[in-house]
Order: sequence, then structure tokens, then C-alpha cells
Amino acid sequence: MSDRFSAPFIAMFESLRMAPTFARGRRDARAGHVRHLAISGSLVAAQVRGPDDPAAFRSRIAVRGFGAAEWARIEDDLAAQARYVADLLAGRMPDDIDTVFTRAGLTLLPLSLDEVAMDCSCERWPMPCVHLAATFYALAESFETDPFGVFTWRGRGRDELLTRLNQLRGTTTPAPAAEPEAVDASLGEIADFWGGATPTVTLPVPDAGRPDLLLDQLDPPPLRPGGVPVVEALRPAYRALPG
Repeated sequence: MSDRFSAPFIAMFESLRMAPTFARGRRDARAGHVRHLAISGSLVAAQVRGPDDPAAFRSRIAVRGFGAAEWARIEDDLAAQARYVADLLAGRMPDDIDTVFTRAGLTLLPLSLDEVAMDCSCERWPMPCVHLAATFYALAESFETDPFGVFTWRGRGRDELLTRLNQLRGTTTPAPAAEPEAVDASLGEIADFWGGATPTVTLPVPDAGRPDLLLDQLDPPPLRPGGVPVVEALRPAYRALPG
């Protein structure tokens, strides 16, 4: 996935015209000063300690998680095209994912500051402080490497999303399970922003399972070499691939 996806997100914050703050935040993020970045349902939290800070500070950025009816519309649209499912099973963000959310009357990433709540334990003014600026850049970078992080932030974890798409596509192979990871209590709770919703933390994308699982997600072409469906002819070769 290219930075075309997260660039509008960063541009929203940079529109605050706090160039020195964001320049330092970008530098701190690239230097690895953002630690313990945790993405959960509606809330991102991190510990940030820049080179001039006496201690680490907790920064938090919150958005509204989509409701069940909104996610149902999105999942129906995603499941209607096998290429979306194939991309997500491979850990890739579909290039035109934004059009799916637009059709549902939503945006995957917040594009207005009115959609965002944020705070930092440094309590410096004006906000956002340099710690939040660093968190914005680290968050955008994480979305480029793990597309499921942004889905989690909007209220749908990886396993739940893939399981639902498998069901809608009529397949029975479940998405690989991942053990939940607890959010560090020092980062704060989602209840502080949105009234007590239970967060679900995203994990690094695990292996998608059997190598031939992709064949079950694609619409089979009308080819039958030797009278055998082409999907079944290809399956032994896919299964022979290293895991």
C-alpha cells in the first residue's frame, strides 16, 4: 500500500499550520521515540519520549468506531468482489478501499478535526503537542505496514472482519485466530473518550493459513483442462508452496 492512503490523514493535521511542532514530531517518530503504539476500538495510545523529555508522556487519539449496521454495509460491499477478499487475506489494503467506504457514506480515516479527540499527559498548549504530532506520523506509518490497524481503529478487528467476509463469500475456512494482547494500562482507557467501549487490540498480521486458501476466495474461471476444474488443477501446486 502506498502513502496515498494515509497522506490525506496527515494533511488534515498539518493543516493546523503548526510547522515547527509537526517538523519535530516527524523527526521524533522517525527516530523511534514513539513507543508502545497500541490501536484499539476507537482509540490509539502511545508512549512518547523525545530527546529533550525528562520522562515519557502518554498521547491518545480517538475517533468514532463504526456501528454494526455501518460495518454490515461495508462488509457486504467488500464480499461482493473477490479481489477485495483476496487482497485482505494477503494482508494488503485494496487500492480503491476508499470507494467502498464512500458508498457507505463513511470515510475509513478521519478527514476532519471535528472527528478526532486527542490529549497528552504533558498538558502543553497549544494542542496538538509535539508528542501527539509524533504519534500521528507513527500511526500513519503503521497503517502502511498493517492495513488491519485502521479497521481496528474504526471498530472491526482483523479476525472478525475476515471471518465475516468468509461467511458472506460462502466459504467455511475460518480466518486464523490471534491471541488478544492487553493494552498497557498506563496508556489509558477508551472509556475516557467514548463511554466505556471495550477495546480490541490489533496484532501483527499472521500467516493467512493454507497457501491454497486464496483459490477458494476467487471466482473460478470457466476452464477445465482435461475435464478438471482449473482451481482443482492448481490446488496441489499451491499446497506445495512453503508456508
